Amino acid sequence: MTIEETVAFSDITADLESTPGQDWRRTAVVYQIYPRSFADSNGDGIGDLPGINHRLPALAELGVDAIWLSPFYKSPQADAGYDVADYRDVDPVFGTLADFDAMLERAHGLGLKVIVDLVPNHSSDEHVWFQQALAAAPGSPERDRYVFREGRGEHGELPPNNWESCFRGPAWTRTTNPDGTPGQWYLHLFDTKQPDWNWENPQVRAEFLDVLRFWLDRGVDGFRVDVAHALIKAPGLPDMKASDEVVEDSEGYFHTGPMWDQDRVHEVYREWRALLDTYSPDRILCAEAWVPSLSRLARYVREDEMHQAFNFDYLESEWDATHLRSVIDSSVAANDEVGAPTTWVLSNHDVVRHVSRLGLPAGPRPNGIRAQDQQPDYQLGLRRARASTLLMLALPGSAYIYQGEELGLPDHTELDDDLRQDPTWWRSGYTEAGRDGCRVPLPWEAGEPGLGFGPGGATWLPQPASYAELARDKQEDVEGSTLEMYRTALAFRRAFALAVGDLEWVDAEPGVVRFVNGELTIAANTGTEAVPMPVGELLMASGELTDHSVLPPDTTVWLLTEVFSE
Repeated sequence: MTIEETVAFSDITADLESTPGQDWRRTAVVYQIYPRSFADSNGDGIGDLPGINHRLPALAELGVDAIWLSPFYKSPQADAGYDVADYRDVDPVFGTLADFDAMLERAHGLGLKVIVDLVPNHSSDEHVWFQQALAAAPGSPERDRYVFREGRGEHGELPPNNWESCFRGPAWTRTTNPDGTPGQWYLHLFDTKQPDWNWENPQVRAEFLDVLRFWLDRGVDGFRVDVAHALIKAPGLPDMKASDEVVEDSEGYFHTGPMWDQDRVHEVYREWRALLDTYSPDRILCAEAWVPSLSRLARYVREDEMHQAFNFDYLESEWDATHLRSVIDSSVAANDEVGAPTTWVLSNHDVVRHVSRLGLPAGPRPNGIRAQDQQPDYQLGLRRARASTLLMLALPGSAYIYQGEELGLPDHTELDDDLRQDPTWWRSGYTEAGRDGCRVPLPWEAGEPGLGFGPGGATWLPQPASYAELARDKQEDVEGSTLEMYRTALAFRRAFALAVGDLEWVDAEPGVVRFVNGELTIAANTGTEAVPMPVGELLMASGELTDHSVLPPDTTVWLLTEVFSE
């Protein structure tokens, strides 16, 4: 099946335009850039801001509305930039503030909004305030900016409570006093080099309001807020209970417990929202909040708080019609209660890419895949990933795309263990692969060293052999390629105003997700057998159709409910 065999792509996109006057924060397709793996300009093997600047036209051509950049701030890179030493400067590995300004200007010139990552739960241990805290005495104002506590036990030799790090191991590290004796303990919900801020301290709250102003004044369009549910901890820092621990997911986010999703965290975001509202009326806040229910997640997007929150329930959904419909229904209902848009996402820099994830048997999502682990079925995963993407892009609301998914990239599942850099790898006792596999540098040109990632061919992580055939230049203008499917779907999504449509379920065969959104009927077959094709003129399909009377397994189609006419 080709576009030409169904409805002419150019006819529709020429005659139908996106709905004017819509708030982009409710409808945008946002493309996540992981800077160190997107594009390298200077040949050191690490992506950077000039590299992003150079490749921005490719994203505008793809058809996304905005980009979100993972951290590029000054950092010792203990957790790939999520350990920030200076929130107001660019790390030299990524460039300079002038490079950022140039990239921002070009993005805006191409019609792309720019969202930057903010990491407010913790800083780097090399942040000047933490260094001051270490040099100061217990009980000092400097220490009160972070979470320092005396240890338990006869000599304070035990951590203050039983909290565990998301990267495995204890969430506390003991300091050493200037005279060499053991000192207090400090909290780090992540790595030892990522001490948690004390958000009960007014100085910390004022500091982050100023950081927001710094980037807003430079012209950014908003912020994705890392670990947004963790800033406020329960009073007294009580021990975790066994009931908290059993809901741990594959990344170590415990979902419930005294360090997560405390009601008072919303005070912070109401302050931030009030600040953003003093700027132009279309700045955005988006929460990364792993919380136990969609109703709790909706609290982050109430009218006076954030505009969006990542929908991890959808990301973690099985390729199963009943499950998908339930999550979609629950997501829309929870957000409708607070008047917020629903976001949809399938991959990001913290999870196994959905091409690989969907090529594994159903079950818990692994925290990375090693060479000795069960290997995904790539062709099965790709079919399901393409079908999942067409389903996602037809849903009302906003959608997020992780760099490289438009090429059908899998995780690097055979990465040499000696090359792993994710702190989870060593903090888990070398048992969990962690996130390196989804962070491998992108392939741009198949015939170039490093697949065109940068001059000289160096890459901070090696690319798997499979990336050569998936390079962008191998897929451009190739009918049926994953890249062209994304381009076409994004154009039709805009042309048919699917992001602002209304979802209406249609009864379907077992294993099929089927709904109407505006002029389109969408059907996704998650089952193992072909089913009759729904009525309508075929607009596009996620896979090849040899018989237009049936919808094959692991395939999604978009059909015109009423035949389009000029």
